[in-house]
Formats: sequence, C-alpha cells, structure tokens
Amino acid sequence: MLRSILCLLLLLGSSPLTAASLVNQLRHHTSPYLAMHADDPVQWQEWNAATVARAKREGKLLFVSSGYFSCHWCHVMQRESYRNQAIARILNTHFIPVKVDREVHAALDARLIDFVERTQGYSGWPLNVFVTPDGYPLVGMVYLPPDSFQKVLENLVAQWQQKQGELAGIAQQAGRELQNAVMAKDGNVADWLIRDLADKMVTQTYSLADEMQGGFGNQNKFPSVPQLLVLLQRYAQHKDPRLKKILLLNLDQMATQGLRDHLGGGFFRYSVDPGWQIPHFEKMLYDNALLAEVYFRAAGVFARPDYALVARETLDFVLRDMATAHAGYATSLSAVDDKGIEGGYYLWEADELRQVLNKDELAVANLVWALEGPADIEHGQHLVLATDIPMAAQLLKMTPGRVETLLASARSKLLQARSKRRLPKDSKRIAAWNGLLLSALVEGAKQDDGERYRLAAQRLADELAGVFWDGKRLWRAAGANKRFGEAGLEDYAYVSRGLLHWTLLTRDEKSSAVLTTLIEQAWQRFYSPQGWNPAENMLLRYGAGQDVIPDGPMPSPSAVLIDVTLTLSRQGRLSRYREQALQAMNSGQPSLLADPFWFATHIGAMLRYRQPG
Repeated sequence: MLRSILCLLLLLGSSPLTAASLVNQLRHHTSPYLAMHADDPVQWQEWNAATVARAKREGKLLFVSSGYFSCHWCHVMQRESYRNQAIARILNTHFIPVKVDREVHAALDARLIDFVERTQGYSGWPLNVFVTPDGYPLVGMVYLPPDSFQKVLENLVAQWQQKQGELAGIAQQAGRELQNAVMAKDGNVADWLIRDLADKMVTQTYSLADEMQGGFGNQNKFPSVPQLLVLLQRYAQHKDPRLKKILLLNLDQMATQGLRDHLGGGFFRYSVDPGWQIPHFEKMLYDNALLAEVYFRAAGVFARPDYALVARETLDFVLRDMATAHAGYATSLSAVDDKGIEGGYYLWEADELRQVLNKDELAVANLVWALEGPADIEHGQHLVLATDIPMAAQLLKMTPGRVETLLASARSKLLQARSKRRLPKDSKRIAAWNGLLLSALVEGAKQDDGERYRLAAQRLADELAGVFWDGKRLWRAAGANKRFGEAGLEDYAYVSRGLLHWTLLTRDEKSSAVLTTLIEQAWQRFYSPQGWNPAENMLLRYGAGQDVIPDGPMPSPSAVLIDVTLTLSRQGRLSRYREQALQAMNSGQPSLLADPFWFATHIGAMLRYRQPG
C-alpha cells in the first residue's frame, strides 16, 4: 500500500515555500553523530515527546533521518543534501526535521527499518522516513541524490497539503495491520518442538549457506554471528559433518579474507562482495565483541588454537583502539578517514609499500597478503591472507622461520606507518554493546594468557553496574561525563548477559545484585501479555507487541533475556519469572517454524533449557 505513495509523489509538482522558525538542537550534543549535524542549515530537532507534540500542533509531517557516525553514505547525504540551502529551506518550512543517532535510539531505528523494508523491499542508512503528526510512518527511503531528494520533498509538500486526511488514514491503517502477536498461554515447552525447530534451523542453514565461499546468501556477506553461535552449540551436541564443513568454511573465510584487519586486528562490519574480499570499512564494537566470542568458542569446539589467536587479536584491537577515557569502549571507528576517503586508513599504494618495506619484507608481504597486481579498491590494496607461511617459504626459497620473521617485521613497519594516519572515532559508550564485550572478555579471561582480559572485564563490569546503572534505571549511552538516552530491551538483556558471565566466573556480589535487578526491571518494562516492546516510550505508533523478536546483527534481545532468566532460575534465583520466561519461550511458534534460521538465539535458548550446560 505505502510503496505506491512514493511513486505518486514523484509525479506531483512543487508548492510555494515559506519560512519557518526552528532552531537546531544538536550543537554540543553528546552523540558525535548528532553533533556533526549542528552546523547544517537544516534546523534539526531531537526525537522526543516535545518534537512530536510540535508536529501535531503545527500539522506537519516529521522528517526522521536516522544514521550513525561511521556510516559512509550518511556523510555523503549530509554533504550533498543537508548542507544544501534549498533543501534545508523546504525541510525547515514544511516539515519538522528530526535527526536520530540510530545507536542511541536503537528500538526506533529498528521499527523504521522494518517499515522501509516492508514498503520498499530494502533498507539501510541513512534511513529517511516521513512520519505523520500522529506518529505513523508514511513513506520511507534511503540515500537519494540531492535532485531526486528535493523533488520528493516538494511533491510530498503538495500531496500533504491536498490529501492530509487520506494519507494520515493510510499510514494509520498500515501501522495497525502489524498487531498479530501469537502469545502462548502456558510455559509447557514441548521437547518435540525444540527438536523440530533445531532440525529445521540446520536444514535452512544448508539451503542458505554458500558452500563455496562461505557466508549465507550470494551477494554481500555479513558475519551472521547469532546463527554461528547457535550452530556451534548444535554441532557440539550432534557432530554433523556437513555442518562442520559449513562452520569451518565461514570461520576460515572471515578470519583470512578482507573482512578482517590483518595488521591491527578486528573485523569490519561486512563485505560488499560474495567472496569476503572488499569490506565496508567501519568497525563496530558489537561486531568485534561477538566475533571474539565466536572464535573463542570455535577454538574449543574444533580444537583450533588459530581461532583462539584470532579472538585474542580481536580483543587486543578493542582494548587498544576502541578504548576511551573511561572503562567502557567506543561505539565505532569510521569507514571514512580524515581525508574523506572510504577505507583510506587501511589501504596501501604500491609506491608507499616500497618506501616502508625493504626488498625481502616486500616480497613476503606481496605474496602472503596478495598485494601485487591491480587494486580491487580505488585508493589502494587491502590486505587478505592469500598464502600461508610454509607455502610462501617454498615459493620464495626461504626457511619458514625467515618468512615468519620478515612478515612480523613488515607488519610492525606498516602499523607504524598507519599510525600516522587519522581515523575518526565515535567515542560514545553504549550499554548494550559493552555488555556484549563483557561476555567476550570473560571468554578471554578463561584462556591461559587471559589476565589482561580479566582486568579489563573487572573494570567494565564495574562501569556497567556502577555508571550505566544509576540505582534506579539503566542508561543507553555515555559520553565524556554525561549519560544520555533511554535504555531499551537490548541494553537490559545484553548487560544482564555480560554480568551473568562475569558473576559465573568471579562470584562478584555487587554485579550479581545488579544483574538480578536488571532482569526484574526488564520483564516489568518490556514484556506484557501482548508481547515484547523494544522500548518504553517509542512515540512511533507502528507495530505493537512482538511475540518473538528475530536475530539481527546481534542476538535477539528477548531470547537473551529468556536465556539469562532461566539460567538463574536453575540456581534458585528469580523463580517468580521462570514461568513468564517459559511462556515467552513458547510464544511465536508460527514465526519460529516458518523461518527458524532467523530465530537462532531463541532456538539456542530452547536447547539450553532442554539440556543445560
């Protein structure tokens, strides 16, 4: 229904423009992403009740633009459109323009993403959605060139002036169509259902897996960490050889190809090609936390010490490059360097390599990291592992020890040269993502050389329990000395998960007490007989309670909360929430059975309930 609206807009003419009196609210904002929009001629407002009330009072559509600091196309659209005086005049006059940091308003962004995916068939960032004064999404889109974007704005002004009531009614009807949660009446989770879902998840894994290049699907490749964690759990119980092959291929491809930074450690968000060669160059805290945990677990399941090394190097990268002045860790490193080049921080020109490395180092680096030949990326070569040390030694007629020494020297020199470059960092700390990191640090602390991870975990647990938690509520984010943003379900769930893992390792009483309170509050704030709500004060009237929340790049927060609650109930704690957790686990069966791969964390919680440990 709504997809046709955008097509209609493009056929309509523009309307006269008049001045408006808005003031940009983003100057000196604690979010680096919002602060960078403070000098736009668009008079950006924050997403809050006052802004929505103003839209209702003035009868204007809200233009909600959601993005994040390390997003390349968000920077492009700012430069092309949001600093364009003509476009700004339209937005300021006829709309209430709202700029959202998706990492602060994660639940809002998720609902808007869902809306755009349903109406356009795709989504991404920058995410731009026009919302009625009553809070219902009307039309959404991603990046548009400035001419196209201006035409959409002008035509929507005319359409809203002529058919406001009709468009508001369409948006309201579409929002109500999503209220279809299927909630269980009891917590009797049948063994046959758990077995059936686990089997169907593996079968769907086979249908989606790229068994030649790794990953799932045949276009750009994401790590799919929630699925990998549960598939590792499944393989540990049922030694399926085909599943083993898929898991090893995925893990090897992510570790050796372009998704990973082979100089400094850590992973990029995804690759833009099916062979994992060319990454989208931003580095996110949540990805690196989750992937470190995946590789530690895979090292144990497959007896692969090289996987444990990947995990340690990933954590070392986080502790070094994503550290802040506080115990918590930064949100992301930008894909765009200080010269405005996407990936420029990580790429190497042939002349630069010859200047930095001596002849033997260059020969080894060219062979091991595939640096010879024409670059696949405009601004230089990106490192991938093309040859192992024994093969390189054979080809170069050197001893393996000599090749290893030269490679270490080349890495050291390239890192030193790269340290002179500059890469913008989003230094705000997000509760949920630091909760995921705490779980990864606990895995690291269990290793033989894990003392540095244990110390970092101790500091992080103290910050989560003593800074993000203020004694009454959890805060979503912190920057410098200020906390901001309302914590949502994922914050309570992931911080609880991290504190659970920490307390199982250390028996820390303070963390244990906060953990209990967080779980109690999460059930009270985000769950009802109508289902899950990802945030308390959404303001957006789209969708209702969800019976089961799917996995995204991060694990389903509802499944994580269920899992943590049932783990503690087995210890005799939080027993009054056990039945509620089981009812929630038993809900949403039609969705689970139809698409189990995308509900892997929920199924993993079921498997642990059936077979703890």
